[in-house]
Amino acid sequence: MPRTSSKKGSRNSTASYNSLTMDLFRAASGKIGSKELERIDQLFYSYANNSDTIEPEGIESLCSDLEVDHTDVRILMLAWKMQAKKQGYFTREEWRRGLKALKVDTISKIKKALPELEKEVRRPSNLVDFYSYAFRYCLTEENQKSIDIESICILLDLVLGLDFRPQVDALVLYLKMQNDYKVINLDQWMGFYRFCNEISFPDFSNYDPELAWPLILDNFVDWMRAKEG
Repeated sequence: MPRTSSKKGSRNSTASYNSLTMDLFRAASGKIGSKELERIDQLFYSYANNSDTIEPEGIESLCSDLEVDHTDVRILMLAWKMQAKKQGYFTREEWRRGLKALKVDTISKIKKALPELEKEVRRPSNLVDFYSYAFRYCLTEENQKSIDIESICILLDLVLGLDFRPQVDALVLYLKMQNDYKVINLDQWMGFYRFCNEISFPDFSNYDPELAWPLILDNFVDWMRAKEG
């Protein structure tokens, strides 16, 4: 009986040791996480001027420190990672979300993370979400549901130009010369993405106007076919 009691005591002692080790590990992890969050917040306030939002002027300073233009697609990708809701503004919550996801807390680390962020966005599973986000991010007015043609042309080139250059160039040319549409809505915008992914270009051999394509794409295909003669 004494031996059994000794073994039981040994097991209890081991369990207590393991529990203490886990508690110390959690405490250390919590301190690391807390310090990381503190650095993220310090970086945020260097651009936010002691408010709870980084405003356009702060975004300009951020771009300067990152050595990228404010129109660079990587800034839009950064906004996507933060799930920023308002163009030209980052809230502290959005900033924390993005930088924690990227595992960065300094400007130099953000710079180093940008190439990997680009790769992440370019994955097919993420590209469609980024493409949709880009449109919604550019809705700057309350209850706005469409974007003017000039801005759409710039946005198309920015978000799809690298992956679908011939299609984007043709679409932009058409949008600039046509007079039927002054603005583009989200349904039409997403139709452009589906078109680039699914339709054989430039012969349009698998394009069926009887399917649920936005009318603007029927017009685009007709224009291209007439142009090609």
